[in-house]
Amino acid sequence: MAHTLTDKVLAENLLADHGTARRVKQALLVVAGIALLTVAAKIRVPMWPSPVPITLGTFAVLTLGAAYGPRLGLVTILGYMLVGALGFDVFASSTAEVNGLSYMMGGTGGYLVGYVLATLALGFAARRGLDRSVLGMAAALLVGNALIYVPGVLWLNQFTTGWAQTLNWGLTPYLIGDALKLALAALLIPAVWKLIGKLRA
Repeated sequence: MAHTLTDKVLAENLLADHGTARRVKQALLVVAGIALLTVAAKIRVPMWPSPVPITLGTFAVLTLGAAYGPRLGLVTILGYMLVGALGFDVFASSTAEVNGLSYMMGGTGGYLVGYVLATLALGFAARRGLDRSVLGMAAALLVGNALIYVPGVLWLNQFTTGWAQTLNWGLTPYLIGDALKLALAALLIPAVWKLIGKLRA
């Protein structure tokens, strides 16, 4: 089956077709998405001396992008960034003392840029219907994960003594955990689609 950019994403199955009800549901999904991203970021395992902890943030970003699509996903992730920029404690290692733009410009700043790119990538992949199958979702997730790591590692390199330290701080310790998170997401989204299909049958 050929997929186009007109395929519905998961969130659109929860929305009314038009009117005020649709806008209200979209607003509620954005708020729920920001809350999900915040909670996922705070479920973390410190990886000292690296400033980048292991979190469920990447899992939340990638699954949210696939579930929401490019437009609603982008609004949600930018809303999350805005809340963080205003000084609220929503990021993995932010605190009451270290937050806002000063935190975002620190060692993890590149990963936050990557979150935006990955959300868009997964949204467009879902719009093409790649989230309906495990293999399609897995391929999209690999691309999305790369879009998080590339700006993340490049930015982190400005805070280290060289590439060896950068990779030890910002890449290699996270590969196994990310592989497990990607496998879970690759199974989860297509499974939800199958459940929707059964409920409609």
